[in-house]
Order: sequence, then structure tokens, then C-alpha cells
Amino acid sequence: MAFTVDDAPWWTRATVYQIYPRSFADSNGDGVGDLRGIIEHLDHLSALGVDVVWLSPIYRSPQDDNGYDISDYQDVDPSFGTLADLDELIAAVHERGIKLVMDLVVNHTSDEHPWFVASRSGADDPKRDWYWWRPPRAGMALGQPGAEPTNWHSFFSGGSWEPDPATGEYYLHLFSVKQPDLNWENPEVRQAVYAMMRWWLDRGVDGFRMDVINLISKDTTLPDGAVVAGVWGDGSPHYTDGPRVHEFLQEMHREVFAGRDAQLLTVGETPGVTLDEALLYTDPSRAEVDMVFQFEHVGLDHGPGGKFDPRPLRLTDLKATFGRWQTGLADAGWNSLYWDNHDQPRVVSRFGDDGMFRRESAKALATLLHLHRGTPYVYQGEELGMTNAHFDRFDQYRDIESIRHVAEARTLGLATDEQLLAGLAWMSRDNARTPVQWDAGPQAGFTTGTPWLAVNPNHVEINAAAERADDDSVFHHYRRLIALRHEDPTVALGDFRMLLPEDEQVYAFTRSLGEDALLVVVNVSGGTRAVDLGDDWPLVDGGWGELVLGTHPRDGEEPTVLRPWEARVVRAV
Repeated sequence: MAFTVDDAPWWTRATVYQIYPRSFADSNGDGVGDLRGIIEHLDHLSALGVDVVWLSPIYRSPQDDNGYDISDYQDVDPSFGTLADLDELIAAVHERGIKLVMDLVVNHTSDEHPWFVASRSGADDPKRDWYWWRPPRAGMALGQPGAEPTNWHSFFSGGSWEPDPATGEYYLHLFSVKQPDLNWENPEVRQAVYAMMRWWLDRGVDGFRMDVINLISKDTTLPDGAVVAGVWGDGSPHYTDGPRVHEFLQEMHREVFAGRDAQLLTVGETPGVTLDEALLYTDPSRAEVDMVFQFEHVGLDHGPGGKFDPRPLRLTDLKATFGRWQTGLADAGWNSLYWDNHDQPRVVSRFGDDGMFRRESAKALATLLHLHRGTPYVYQGEELGMTNAHFDRFDQYRDIESIRHVAEARTLGLATDEQLLAGLAWMSRDNARTPVQWDAGPQAGFTTGTPWLAVNPNHVEINAAAERADDDSVFHHYRRLIALRHEDPTVALGDFRMLLPEDEQVYAFTRSLGEDALLVVVNVSGGTRAVDLGDDWPLVDGGWGELVLGTHPRDGEEPTVLRPWEARVVRAV
């Protein structure tokens, strides 16, 4: 059954703010963001009004994939600070009424984690079966092309099996070669993970964002995947939403979360998840996770060559995707709402206009997203209208995915350097990872040293100090959207109905709860547009009703005409 005002969990009214610590704020001048830098900027989060901070990994790590390769789950990497710093951060956010959610990365560890060091030390080691080890294909030698146990392609280019000469077998790594996959079939692995999670909850954290959690269960027969390009196959049907994933998550819930007297949040990152599977993950009666991240809408601008071969977004495609997920999770389950995160380019550059209409399009896209039913996620800098980096040289990039994509594409002759640079400028994860722009000063106030990734030069105009001083800024619009979800039950829980599904310029929908109804109308273009909703929303005195929130000044407003990138939220009267 759908949530009601009386029984809805706290997170239906909440907004989550993601911090990517490496790029948030550097307190000691070494060019890398850290925990003390976060503590020093908590007033920014309080002013914005967010309810939860999701902290990307700060665990001890060799930093092959910027902390998503963990070598110690129960310690803080020295580049970010100490456990004492983290305890201070937890206490400081709690004092401000904000919860803290940790990033849980348990599909894989670092190859430097003691578990894997033991696992690769010998075929008879007690932890050998904690990871996926397999011999070469029958009749073939270790390291011989095609001898890999499967033909699966890695998310970070190349194959997903690494030969280990010391023991004569391969280990599985769906991501970097330094990120071996844990074998969740082994109950000892699962119990070790659950013990670690309980340790963090006992320390005061308020839940987990679970990295690629729907990949933890693999088909143990390890079939080959269909070859789509070159020699590598698509193994995703054999490890996405795998055969035991729901069993594992239900066990996790029983072992870690059940019976705790706390307001916790669990969200699963689930690449490739279908709506039917998402219902299983998020139906409260099944006790798995509270919500999941789906990826359909952030794949709509991928071309035939993948994410680095972008194409323009068709608004009707976005409506079809969002509308289907809103309807599909209306009676059970819950949506996560997001544009940006550490893996996605900046939305104002991607789907908006980061030139003439940067401010307007940032506010319009925020309104469009936040008025849907679900829990909104704001990625650091999104509330400032930060843009893509617009790097124009390969040596400016740091992201392992981008670097390996360029190397593979050059080797296979898939694209020219000009095409590769264009793809990276549009879609590289580094677009989201440039330092947060705090002020117009040197290095945007992020560091007194040399930043690990170059600061966007537009920080002189786009920065937190300027945004917070301007009541008409992107920051204050986000603040109003967050407050509206807190205050208005219809925004948090109301039913959703899409309007104008075939319109390529205007995105319109209603939210209704009991006798209350809201209309959301967004002009997703740089041109003026007259909007006729017909019988879907009758006019009253020539207009749509009482304006609840808008992106543009009332001066010059016409009742049913939207200016470029204008959004309005209107209440029926």
C-alpha cells in the first residue's frame, strides 16, 4: 500500500546531499578535500536545509578508484583525516539535525585489503573462496588470449579477469584490476560485511548508500556474455540482479538493521535495474532497502557507442522514463530522484544551458526533479549551478574510467582524438569532481595549495559566497524546494499524473493528495512558450491558480506563457 501522511517514513520528506570528500573542501592545503574541510562548511548545509549527508568513501584506500577500492573498512584514509575527525563530523551533523549516511562498497574490495592479500597467497588459504578464483579455460594457458574464465568486459574497459601467476588462476574484477569482487556465496564473507556494518551503526552513522549492490550475486556457472564489440562480451545478464541478491539483502536487513531503535536510511545503487526488480528491492514488506538508484534517465543521451558517444536528450524520452517509474512505484516502493552525482556530468551542462540561461535552466531542472514523488538527492555544487569542467586536453583528466576508455578506444581505432576529447568533455566523471567553488578567490576557496583536479575557471562568477548573497540565486531556489517538501504533504506523498506527454518543450504534471492539487509546468527550452493544458487543468480567471514557487520574477509574468527555462508550481484554487 502507498504511504499515507500518518505512516510515511521520515525520508519521504527528506532531501539528501552527497559529499565527494576529495573535492569538497581542503583544510590543510595538500590539494585534497578532507573531513575537517567538511566540518568547516557545515553551516552551508544547514542554510540549504538538507536532512541527510551521504559521504562518499573515506575509508583507508590506495585510491585507485578514488576510494571505491577499500583496503580497511574500519579506518579512515590519512588523506581525509582520522577516525576521531569522522566521529567529530558525525557529532557535528547530528547537532544540526542532519543525518550521516556512509558509502558501503561491498561488491569488491581493494586488492590491498588483508582479505584479498590472504586470498591470493595460496590456493589452500582459508580466504581463497572469499573472492572469485577460476583456472584458465580447458586446454589453455594462464595469460593466453581467450583463456579467461569468461569473456566478460570490465566496466573500466578491457576484460574482467586478471591472471595471477603465483597461483595459476584468474580473479574476477568487474571494475578496476585493483578491485577484486567478493564472493557473496561464501557465508563467512557475508557475516564479515554485516559485522562491519553493525560497527558503523554503533558508531553513530545513520545508514548506508550501497554501491552497485545489485551486482553482488553472480550466476555461479559463469556463462560467457554476448560479444558486442571486439573480443569482450556483455556479462551483465549473469551478475545484474543475480539469482540470490534478494536473499542476501533480506539477510542483511535481519542481521544489521532489524530491531534497531533509530531512523536509518538504506539506498541501493542498482545499475541496469528494471522497474519490476526495483519493486522487489523497495517494497517495505520485503525488508530489503528503502529505495534504489535507477539509471534509465541518465542513459537517455547515450549514443550507439555508449556514454562517451552522447546524443541530445529528447524530452519525450525523459517523460516516458520518469512517468513509468512514478507510476510503477506508486503503490509500493519508493523513488530516488537525482540528476547529478560523482559519476554523472553536471546537469546544467548536460540537459540545461550553461551559457546564457545557466541560472534559469539550473532552477528549472531542479524544480522539475524535486516536485516528483521520491527522495531528492543533491550533489555538491549542484545547488550552486556548477557546470562541466570543459577540459580540452587529455592530461587534465584524472578519472580511471575516462583514462582507460581513451586507451582502449585508441588501441581499437574506435575514435579520433578530437572525438574522444568531445566525449570526455561531455560525459567524463571528472566533470562532477572539480572542486566545490566556495568563493571567487584563488582555487575557489577550496584549497591554499594545488588542487588534485583543476578548479573550474568560472568560479569567479559561480561560487557559494555569491550564491548565498543573492536571494534569486540557484542556491536559494534549492533551499525553497527543500523547504517545500518539508512543509507540503502533497509534494512528499501526492499522486503523480503526467500531462502533455508528447510535448518536446514543456514538461508538465500534477501532484494530488486528497482535495489538494499542485500543477508543475516547466519550459525546458530557451524559447518562450504558450501552454494550453486543456481540460487537464482548467483555468481560473485566465490563470492556473495560486503560485507556490517559481523560477522567475512575477513582473512581466503572463498567466499561461512561460519564459525561457521558466518553471512554476501552482496550487489549484
